[in-house]
Amino acid sequence: MESVLERLPFWKLLTDSEKELVQQNAVIRLYEKGTRVYSSERECLGMLFVMQGEMRTYLLSEEGREVTLFRIYPNDLCVLSASCVISQISFDTQMSAQKDTEALMIPPNIVLLLKEKNLSVRCFLYELATKRFSDVMWAMQQILFKRLDQRLALFLMQESQRLGTDTIHMTHEQIAQQISSAREAVARMLKQFSEDGLVELKRGAIRLLDQKGLKALQ
Repeated sequence: MESVLERLPFWKLLTDSEKELVQQNAVIRLYEKGTRVYSSERECLGMLFVMQGEMRTYLLSEEGREVTLFRIYPNDLCVLSASCVISQISFDTQMSAQKDTEALMIPPNIVLLLKEKNLSVRCFLYELATKRFSDVMWAMQQILFKRLDQRLALFLMQESQRLGTDTIHMTHEQIAQQISSAREAVARMLKQFSEDGLVELKRGAIRLLDQKGLKALQ
């Protein structure tokens, strides 16, 4: 636990007594792939720190359509899951595990105490909330003003750079979730990319063949 806590970006901002308080109350949780981790309609979860795996934060319409806001990777913190602590966060969000995920959870009452007692932690939380809001605005901008081929090409390039490989192991459904589109539309666009020689389609995977061509679409 201590080695995990030392990875928290605000750990050095805490006093010794605050560190002890966090250590006594933080818990490690395991989420299987596809598990609904958080919903704004449920009880406040607290702050999540992803140790392994990946989580996706999204909006869910009454018709069941999902709009991806951002993803959380190892060593990332999620403050939206502790929205009860920061009253300025007022929009409803959902969070699910994209992979089998291991996360450290700090209860909301502890986060609230740190926020109220430690000015540095309060500033950190608001900076993190601001960053996530910027991520949300970027996602909205992509959906509203970018064509599907542009969004898909950008996503493939970013995933390739993040993973350090030209082969992305994702299904059409998973990609559709990430770029907030329909699976059928993504499948058609990937087929067009394949015919244009930009990618090679494999079962459950996509290999990028022409990254310059994909970049030109963005």
